[in-house]
Amino acid sequence: MSETRARFPWGLTVATGVALILLCGLGTWQVQRLQWKEALIAEAEAAAKAPPAPLAVVLTAADPEFRKATIICPGLATAPFVELQTIQEAEVGVRLVSACRPEGQATTFMIDRGFVSESISARPPVTASDMPTGLTVELRHTPPPGAMAPPPSGLHFYARDTAAMARALGVTGPVDARTLYATTSSNPDWPALQPSAPPAAFSNNHLGYALTWFGLALALVGTYVALLRRRTGAPTSEKSST
Repeated sequence: MSETRARFPWGLTVATGVALILLCGLGTWQVQRLQWKEALIAEAEAAAKAPPAPLAVVLTAADPEFRKATIICPGLATAPFVELQTIQEAEVGVRLVSACRPEGQATTFMIDRGFVSESISARPPVTASDMPTGLTVELRHTPPPGAMAPPPSGLHFYARDTAAMARALGVTGPVDARTLYATTSSNPDWPALQPSAPPAAFSNNHLGYALTWFGLALALVGTYVALLRRRTGAPTSEKSST
């Protein structure tokens, strides 16, 4: 009888090494993304806590998103509006969105005046007026709606589409792609209107993703070691002829 050992599995080793490098690379990338996202969240929180400043000043910032601004908007309290279907704190309702060119600005902004519960059928009056309305707003970037977003029905919208809302309100001239969310009421005599800026939608799952990739890398190493021991550690017997 003679004993031989299986040849070293070079193919398995190379494939395992390549996969290990890929998994560790993905894990490292997610750690970098985690650091970037945490810095972004910190910047947004700092911007939201900054005291309000005139809109013209806020717009000069390198990244004015989440900054609070003060504006004067002629006729906003009685301006036409579109209704955006939404849910706020588990309550169904709409947000009233009007167009306004704040004093001192060359472009029109869409102003989200606030939330109205579905249980409220009344709406603010719509009349021609130049009465100045002063309020505090929070500036947000407004991404275009997704391809699956349902189209609007008249003045009722199911997705925030700045350009389409401006057209529905008959706006002519340039329209800023950003939205101003009122944090003080354009209609203080009508308490059903709840001005607010929705919470920032920052998903931060990068730590979980990083642990998943590194966990898969560790499992790959364990599997490789077990297979290597099985293939190279156990001798096989062969019959010899005499």
